[in-house]
Amino acid sequence: MNTESTNQSFLSGIRGGLSIAIGYFPIAVAFGLLAKNVGLTSLETVMMSIFVFAGAAQFMSLNLIALGTAGVEIVLTTFIVNIRHLLMSASLNEKMHKDKGWKRALYAFGITDETFSVLATKPGPVTSQYAFGVILCGYSSWVFSSFLGFIIGSFLPVVLQESMSIALYSMFVGLLVPSMKKSVKVFSLAFLSAAFHSIFFVAGLSTGWAILFASLLSAVLVELITTVKGRGAVPRES
Repeated sequence: MNTESTNQSFLSGIRGGLSIAIGYFPIAVAFGLLAKNVGLTSLETVMMSIFVFAGAAQFMSLNLIALGTAGVEIVLTTFIVNIRHLLMSASLNEKMHKDKGWKRALYAFGITDETFSVLATKPGPVTSQYAFGVILCGYSSWVFSSFLGFIIGSFLPVVLQESMSIALYSMFVGLLVPSMKKSVKVFSLAFLSAAFHSIFFVAGLSTGWAILFASLLSAVLVELITTVKGRGAVPRES
């Protein structure tokens, strides 16, 4: 691929990632605001967005940090939450142009639900340059907006800063309830997770380990039940 076509592919990726960048802005600003409230410094907030770059995992980490959860538990819980990225990356590997391993590792880091959607739905094979353009656009927006949110939080009155603690839980409820209404599977997963977490917490496990084991066990059980029901379904004869 010549330099001109490489640049065109990269710029095309930038254009493809603009909608992601715009969508990330309010969410990342909210993350920065909440990070300030939880007690993170501006450097810690930005570094989390730089090295983690995963919205749901970062919000969940803030909640665990606020609860005083140990670092190992946060890392393991984040791994479980983001394990779907393994499947997303494997799927994209079949669509991407073959390239050097270090390039593939770089854009694999930038795979999120949104960047995956843009890359997976693009007609034909996808070049590394296009992937870099899409990811760089969203990544830059996420990191900058996280910092902006932290700065905004610094200028808010103390009363408003303290009230932001409830926003973290409100956000999770706002994300969960609509999904529960649409899917029995999601409802079952949420119900079992809550039940297992209560049991583990009463049994004496720390909050972090209780969340970790509850999430893992409920996910396995729901998937097993779904698989068994699917195999047991007998197709009707027309």
